[in-house]
Amino acid sequence: MNTLGLTSAITAFLAIWFGHVGVRKIESASRTILAPTIIAVLLGLIVEYLSVITENIHLKAIFGIVGVTLLWDGFEFIRQQKRIRKGHAPANPNNPRHAAILAEPNSHATTRNLLKREPAGKPITDS
Repeated sequence: MNTLGLTSAITAFLAIWFGHVGVRKIESASRTILAPTIIAVLLGLIVEYLSVITENIHLKAIFGIVGVTLLWDGFEFIRQQKRIRKGHAPANPNNPRHAAILAEPNSHATTRNLLKREPAGKPITDS
């Protein structure tokens, strides 16, 4: 029986899930975007290299999926900051980088997490 598909599916699900949660939490807490971006990209490249040099096909799949997810997470740190600027993700007022975004004139940034609310059936305003 070949379990490569199951291994790949579980790895993809968990890597994407942890990557999504990790990007949100790390971006919210980090005072700079550069450090987590560089770390994610470097880890992604290292894990991708491991996928190339290993002989086990299951490990190749796991390393390949996790490596690409880490590379994508490096890109997502930048996109998450843009979502905060647009008000699509909550800003952390205790983070100086987010506080500066909240203080910008005509800022759309908000501290409200719009995912944690009851559906309103109409556009949401901060008023």
